[in-house]
Amino acid sequence: MATLEIRDLHVAVEDKEILRGVNLTVASGKTHAIMGPNGSGKSTLAYAVAGHPKYDVTSGEVLLDGEDVLSMTVDERARAGLFLAMQYPVEVPGVSVANFLRSAVTAVRGEAPKLREFSKDMRAAMDELQIDPAFAQRNLNEGFSGGEKKRHEILQLELLQPKIAVLDETDSGLDIDALKVVAAGINKFRTEETGVLLITHYTRILRYVKPDHVHVFTGGRIVEEGGPDLADQLEAEGYERFVKAGAAS
Repeated sequence: MATLEIRDLHVAVEDKEILRGVNLTVASGKTHAIMGPNGSGKSTLAYAVAGHPKYDVTSGEVLLDGEDVLSMTVDERARAGLFLAMQYPVEVPGVSVANFLRSAVTAVRGEAPKLREFSKDMRAAMDELQIDPAFAQRNLNEGFSGGEKKRHEILQLELLQPKIAVLDETDSGLDIDALKVVAAGINKFRTEETGVLLITHYTRILRYVKPDHVHVFTGGRIVEEGGPDLADQLEAEGYERFVKAGAAS
């Protein structure tokens, strides 16, 4: 069992406070959806937890199984079991998908997987995500469509098998077919031993990835929490009421 605890987290970017006291616990076996409008701080939360140097944690705690995440380097966080699927996956010219994935698996496990075993696992995961096997030899994300980049993020998730996956708008830019494939990959990853923090604007991915908990995020903090029905309420009513309530507080 794994647990990610975020306690009274405050984060600033260039001396401007973005997160203003976020409290959230994600346990294995559970899927949490964070929903909110543009500019509410959702991606800031993801990058701060992952350790992006642009985001300055001014106070608060982030714990993974009781260990202080904020004192870890980015690679230590990954080895501890944290995973971030980025909203805008970066291109890495000169590094093939296969080499990147094997290097990542080696770094997380502490030893290189046997080449034949790794190649078999990678091909099987690519097949499930409907990724052309030829992509294994292409430069990572270079010339990939938005949907192809997102599928490769889920491919990494499948091979790395972290404890807690933070998925930052994994559904953005996906057509309906790609959305279903990506959602199926997320659902396969979800077990009693893994937790998911899914950040999104829209409810459409929640039709395929059913959350246990939904959190409304605005003004740099969580302003409302509930079950899956809360997502339906947001779909019907939008965020305006919560934005106004957050501004008033």
